[in-house]
Amino acid sequence: MIPLFALMVVSVTDIGLAVYRKMQVENAAQAGAQYAIVRGFNKSAISSAVIAATNSSAVSASPEPVQYCGCPTSTGVSTVSCGTVCPGGAVAGTYAKVSAQATYYTLINYQLVANSYSFNAESTARLQ
Repeated sequence: MIPLFALMVVSVTDIGLAVYRKMQVENAAQAGAQYAIVRGFNKSAISSAVIAATNSSAVSASPEPVQYCGCPTSTGVSTVSCGTVCPGGAVAGTYAKVSAQATYYTLINYQLVANSYSFNAESTARLQ
């Protein structure tokens, strides 16, 4: 019984650590977008904000932040040329897209599931 119980404890811990890594990635992308809103678009500063948002060295700002112009739609933001007038009559806004990623490696090899999981998150914020 003890080996089975130990495997269950390790498995539950592994799942918890994986969920925590996913949360770190999501929070890091959001922190980068918040930085862009407050301080403006600066690729290296936003990337630094993404990395500094967590104490994990596994989280990276990849792909790098992107600034673009777009018009809001019911399904998201459609990319257009800056200065374009959107269907609602407003001028296209400036947006920043911030991404974060990290890989989680399981504590033990379970044979039935993958040994690593890649987590990616993306956050888009309107700057102007």
